[in-house]
Amino acid sequence: MSARSTGAPAGAAAAVTPAPAGRMLVLATVGFLVNFWAWALISPLGSAYRDRLGLTGFQQSVLVAVPVVVGSLGRIPVGALTDRVGARVMFPAVSLATVLPVLYIGLVAESYTSLLVGGFLLGLGGTTFAIGVPLVNAWYPPARRGTALGLFGIGMGGTAISAFTTVRLTDAYGQATPFLVVAVVLVVYAAVAAALLRDAPGRAVPAGGFWRRTWDTARLPATGQLSFLYAVGFGGFVAFSVYLPTYLGNAYGLTPGDAAFRTAGFVVLAVAMRPVGGTLSDRVGAVPVLVVSFAGVAVLAAVAAAGPPLVPLGTVAFLGLAALLGASSGATFAIVGHVAPPAKVGAVTGLVGAAGGLGGFVPPLVMGAVYDRLGGYALGLVLLAVVAAGAALFTRGPVARSARTPDA
Repeated sequence: MSARSTGAPAGAAAAVTPAPAGRMLVLATVGFLVNFWAWALISPLGSAYRDRLGLTGFQQSVLVAVPVVVGSLGRIPVGALTDRVGARVMFPAVSLATVLPVLYIGLVAESYTSLLVGGFLLGLGGTTFAIGVPLVNAWYPPARRGTALGLFGIGMGGTAISAFTTVRLTDAYGQATPFLVVAVVLVVYAAVAAALLRDAPGRAVPAGGFWRRTWDTARLPATGQLSFLYAVGFGGFVAFSVYLPTYLGNAYGLTPGDAAFRTAGFVVLAVAMRPVGGTLSDRVGAVPVLVVSFAGVAVLAAVAAAGPPLVPLGTVAFLGLAALLGASSGATFAIVGHVAPPAKVGAVTGLVGAAGGLGGFVPPLVMGAVYDRLGGYALGLVLLAVVAAGAALFTRGPVARSARTPDA
C-alpha cells in the first residue's frame, strides 16, 4: 500500500520508526487492559449481587450485560472522536471518566436500580477498544497490522484480571476494595498516557460532521460484513467472559471463587490466541483463519450443549471455544487494518466494535431466560453452534469474495 493510499505524507513511513511504534503499542495495550478491567468488575460479583438482592436469573443477566451494551454502542462516537482529535487526547480522557462509575458502584450503589445505573456508566471503559485500534493502525505498515492489532487485543486480558482478583479482594478486604484499586490504576494510567502517548506522524484527520461520516462508514460493504463476524467472534468471547461465572455456578454447582478462577483461565487463553489469529492472518490470510475458527466453535458449542462432565470434556470444550473465539477476533481486525480507509479506521472500528460488544450483550440475556424457563443451558449453546456455522459459511462465501489484499 502506497503512502498516498494510507493518507500519510511520503516521508511518514520513515518517521514511524520501530521503537516509538512499539512504545505506542504497549501504552495502547495497557490502556485497553486497565479500562477493560474496570469494564468487567460487575461480572465476577454477579452471584453475590443475586444472593444479596434476591435477583432472578434474568435480572442477574441484565446486570452483568448492561456495561457490555453501553461499552459497545459507545464505541461508535468514541471511534469517530478518536479519528478527529487523536488517541493522545481520548485515552486519558476516557480513563479518567471511567473512574467515576467505578467509585460509584464500589462506594455508593446498593440497590438493583443503582447498580444498573452504575453499570450503564461503567460501559464507558469498554469504548477504549475504538481508541486503540486507530492508534496502532496508524503506527504500523499494512504487512504488520494483523500482528500489531492482535497484540493490542491482549488488552482483553483486563477481564481476566477482574475474574482473578475481584472476588478475592472482596472476600479479603471488603466489597469496596477492588473498585478502589481499579480507580487508582486508572488515574495512574491517565497521567502516564497524557505524558507519553503520541499519535502517529501524518495521521489522517477526517473531514465532515460526525453523523455524515458515521453514515458513510456504515455504508461501506466491509463494515457490515466485519460487524457480523466480530459480533460472533468477539461477542462470543464477551458473552462467556461475563456470563461464564453464572453458567458454571448454575450448571455445575461451582462456588463463585472457583467459577471466577475458571473463567479467568478461559479469558487468558482467548486473549493469548488473539495475536495468534492476527499473525496467522498476516501469513496465510484472514479468511482461512476465520473459517476454521468458526467451524470449530460450532462443533465445540454442540459438545458443550450435550452437558458433558466438567472434567475433562467440558473443560476441553470451553477452553477450545476460548482459543477459537480469540483467534477469530484477531483475524477480523486483521482485515479491518487492510480494508478501512485510513481516515475512517476509528469510525469503522467503532461500528465493528459496537457490533462485537452487542454480540456479547444478547447471549447472556438469552442464557438467563433459557435457564429460568428450562432449568438448563443446552438450547442457548445449540443456538451458538448454529450461528457459528453460519459465520463460517458467510466467511467462505461473501467475505472471501469481497476481501481485498493489503495492496488493493
